[in-house]
Parts: sequence; structure tokens; C-alpha cells
Amino acid sequence: MRISWKKAKPKAEKRFRVNQQIIASEIFLIDENGEQIGQVSKSKALQMAEEAGLDLVEVNPKDNLPICKIMDYGQFRYEREKKAHKQKISQKKTDTKGIRLTARIGEHDLNMRIDQAEKFLSKGHKLKLELFLRGREKAHPEVGVDVINGFMQRLEQKPGISIIREQDLTRQGGSFIMILVNKNSN
Repeated sequence: MRISWKKAKPKAEKRFRVNQQIIASEIFLIDENGEQIGQVSKSKALQMAEEAGLDLVEVNPKDNLPICKIMDYGQFRYEREKKAHKQKISQKKTDTKGIRLTARIGEHDLNMRIDQAEKFLSKGHKLKLELFLRGREKAHPEVGVDVINGFMQRLEQKPGISIIREQDLTRQGGSFIMILVNKNSN
């Protein structure tokens, strides 16, 4: 059996009807200065827009009386795109960075992981701590808990970092997982 994959369609931007594309014969008109003129026929509104050297744009298509405005459609579209781009840029993107520990981690490796964690948290990323137990280490999970608690204590002593546990310490099979967030970076 053949599997067909459908690509996600990009979100369609709001389309505005312009000039001759407007369907309704009667519209509510707003002129180029923003003054409400009221209910007008489409042909009269088009004539007014042509005299002003601008376009007639359907801003809000309602059931019985669509709202149209006389404006420069090219400038209007440009400003909308610019505003959407600024909004997209200003969204804060946070990644989840992972740090893996073991029950028998050395002192130097632990210090390196703490420095890494401090760097990730100070940049505003979430931190996923993972500790894997291998072989006979699984018989003594309390050793893993001690390593993670020691890691947390040393990380909390770093200046400029105030840790919130987004997900508390959970055990999944032979591993422990915890997700942390820096309260000061928000």
C-alpha cells in the first residue's frame, strides 16, 4: 500500500479585494482621510477612488454591507508585510539544551558541564539534565540522585542564575531527567 504524504500548507495571508474584485453593489465607504462617508454604491466609490488616484480596498467583508476604504493598496500591503516581519523577529525562541551526566562522573567533567549549563541558562535556553545509569549502577539509583542534587547545588551558587524546576526529577527506566529554566533571563 502506497503512503501519500501531504505537505503542510503555509498559512494563507488575509486577502483583500481591490477595485473591480469587490463583489457587493452597496458598500460602507471610508475616504482617504479616514472620514466615514457612509453607504455608497460600488460604482460611485470606484469613481471617487479614481479621482483621488488611489485604490478602493475592501477592509472588512461583512454579510450585507462590506467596509471599503480609499487608500494606496501597494503601500498598505507593504506596511502589513513589514509589520508581520517585525512581529516574527521579535518572537523569543527558546531551545532546550541537553547536558548528560553519569553516576561516576569525574570532577573536571562535572565542572565543564556546570560551566556549559551556566552558559545555556544565561542565554535564556531551557536545560534538560539527563543522568544515565548503566549496568550495576541501576541497582543503586540513589547515587544518581546524589550526583544530580550536587550538580544543582553547585549550579545555584553561580552568580546571576536563579533556577526554576520546570520538570522535577523523574526516573524513566535507567535514567533520570530534569528540566530547568533560569528565572533571571525572562
